[in-house]
Amino acid sequence: YLKISKLALAFAIIHSKPPGKSCKEYTEHLAKTVSEQDFGWKSKVEVLEAEVLRLRQELLLSKICPRFCLENGKPNAETLLDQECLNPMSYSSQLEDSGCDVSNDCTSESLGIASDFHQSEHNVDTFKHWVERIPPLNLCCASKEESLTAPVQFLQHLLEIRKLSEGGILQADFTELENDSFTVCNSVSRLLDGLTIFYNSPKFPVSKFLNEAVCVLISLITDSKLSNHVLKKCFKKLEEFKKNLIQIILRNSSVNRVSLKH
Repeated sequence: YLKISKLALAFAIIHSKPPGKSCKEYTEHLAKTVSEQDFGWKSKVEVLEAEVLRLRQELLLSKICPRFCLENGKPNAETLLDQECLNPMSYSSQLEDSGCDVSNDCTSESLGIASDFHQSEHNVDTFKHWVERIPPLNLCCASKEESLTAPVQFLQHLLEIRKLSEGGILQADFTELENDSFTVCNSVSRLLDGLTIFYNSPKFPVSKFLNEAVCVLISLITDSKLSNHVLKKCFKKLEEFKKNLIQIILRNSSVNRVSLKH
């Protein structure tokens, strides 16, 4: 069947060949045209896949924290300050462990010295401080490094929600990670693939963003609660990343200078 198909294609090319061109030239021209079309479709598919992943990421974040709303990629502070998400009693009792940067005046308010109005006002200010630290989701991928933006920022949002819930500021349900393993695995896989590409041909000094990407990965796998949900879904990918990283360190002379001596 394959031989017949090739023969039929050869006859079609010969019959449709324009005058003044050899069969070889015409075949190469057709092959180039088809490959360009394939490249165009592939790039469109990649853009659409990235957009689908971004929407799935936003949907998953909203499921974990129902009031977590992204407007133009930024968390909506007013929506998140709804009473269903903000828990002042739990917040005041866990203020020291929340990781928030508060002044002595704010701390005294949290201990009940100030009125309930000032307590609520302080909770709002502290929460807005957290929200401002959360970067917007972004899909601009002009370079290999920027292709890491979406997964890094999604995982940053996840980690920030985790900190806010631990501090009693937000109510979050991380069991939703079990129901949407595709989004988590895809995000982690893209992050690991992007880091592997960089490490294969590193550029020094390392950019601040790549350092941030590594820090996000470390935070993710060392967070006791998130790692229980995430690592078991991405274990094979992490194992593959570890093996690739070891091979790069051992074989790449620009990373491992010892290899130049042996």
